[in-house]
Amino acid sequence: MKMGLYKIKPVFKEMIWGGSRLNEKFGFDTPSKTTGEAWVVSAHPDGDGILLNGEFEGQRLSDVYREHRGLFGKGENTKFPLMVKIIDANQDLSVQVHPDDEYGRKFENSYGKTEAWYVLDCEEDTRMIIGHTASETQELLNAIQTGTLEKYLNSFKINPGDFYYIPARTIHAICAGSLVYEVQQNSNVTYRVYDYNRKDAQGKNRDLHIRQALEVTQVPHRSVAPRPLTVTSQGMSVTTYLDEDYFALSKVVVQGSGSYLLRGEFSLIGVLEGEAKINGVQFKLGDHAITTHDEKTLEIVGDCVVMVSIPREVLL
Repeated sequence: MKMGLYKIKPVFKEMIWGGSRLNEKFGFDTPSKTTGEAWVVSAHPDGDGILLNGEFEGQRLSDVYREHRGLFGKGENTKFPLMVKIIDANQDLSVQVHPDDEYGRKFENSYGKTEAWYVLDCEEDTRMIIGHTASETQELLNAIQTGTLEKYLNSFKINPGDFYYIPARTIHAICAGSLVYEVQQNSNVTYRVYDYNRKDAQGKNRDLHIRQALEVTQVPHRSVAPRPLTVTSQGMSVTTYLDEDYFALSKVVVQGSGSYLLRGEFSLIGVLEGEAKINGVQFKLGDHAITTHDEKTLEIVGDCVVMVSIPREVLL
């Protein structure tokens, strides 16, 4: 008998800007105190998660999705559509941009990368960068070449619980002091625009990708501001932050028990506060899983916060 919910072993990435909060907050067995990312749901070649339960225990998520595509509903694309990360920015990440699907397929053999951020925690006065004020690409290039890019960047303070949507082609940066939950297309293509003249472990500046960045960056920048919608019923509150072309993202807050209807082909779920039993499977803080197409509801028991991501048809 096949299960309908499969937990996934996270993949950890050490980064020059990483910290220790993935271990401290979630209890993850991180490799060092400069661990920047936990890829909590990933089927990417750079970090392919292992299933932890059921008949596919010990197998890679990419293999299960490709070889048992029918379990995940309609669609013929055998490449897993999304990736979910938890990011610990102990220092500023580079100012960067990601390509859209057209550019990614043509030059990188990859999806583009549209993403969304939910701020789990941040220090006082922590900032983020989304977008720029340049009106022409040449103006942006001049700012990069003269070392004045920072004055063109849209920088603002953030708070825990904030949500941001970053379409492909948007210049952005997660900044020091933030702990962020990120849902994105299944891509690892990043073009660095500016890296604060930082040195790596070998004392060298990290590579920049100015040509590619200028080719893909949206100029002028156009802001996109989602409008979260919260619906509360007995014992459960659901906030839908986003439902667009690539994915939907919702936060489900449960006190005691609740039943959440899944509206999509399959879902990616994770417990970000508390612990829970979901469809009979025990979840501790930080645990993530995928559901199959046959799982139409999440029966949640516990005092917890569960994030639910659902890929949309364009990626299937």
